Amino acid sequence: MKSNKLLFSVFLGLFFAVAALAQTPSFSDPNVEYTFDVPDAEWKQTVKPSTTSPNVEYVFKDRSEAHLEIRRMPIKAGETLADTMGDEEQRLQFLPGYVAGKEEDFKGALNGRAFNYEFIRSARNMSGRFYFIKADDKTVYVLRFTGQRDKLRSLRNQTDSMARTFAVKKVK
Repeated sequence: MKSNKLLFSVFLGLFFAVAALAQTPSFSDPNVEYTFDVPDAEWKQTVKPSTTSPNVEYVFKDRSEAHLEIRRMPIKAGETLADTMGDEEQRLQFLPGYVAGKEEDFKGALNGRAFNYEFIRSARNMSGRFYFIKADDKTVYVLRFTGQRDKLRSLRNQTDSMARTFAVKKVK
């Protein structure tokens, strides 16, 4: 009887320990109106938002491996997500070795489109994956991931997760 209680206690303790480790930390800050989950402790916040600058940036281990910038972009009435994406792509065309990739839809807390591309930086093959998330008729958020091509590909499930969990805070 005592061994069953001990075994049950050990099992229960392990269950709660695993559950605590499985929790994904979330990003939230009073200076911005959005949240998202950070899927791995290796992602470190390098730029915090403030009242004067709402920008947020994260790196995965090292900036060259993977870098995330989140930017809020106001859009004009009637402007589509494709228009916003086209404007961003025009800026990218001046990167050395720029090669456009495919665009794809994605679904999450807010739906949007993702755009992939490759380029060269310091003689290294790099890539980018931008998530364009339309929050409302006046606002698009862009999650700009860049990094070494192979590393960013291996982190694709994490970048997708961050984009899928990106949500605008509810106004109380």
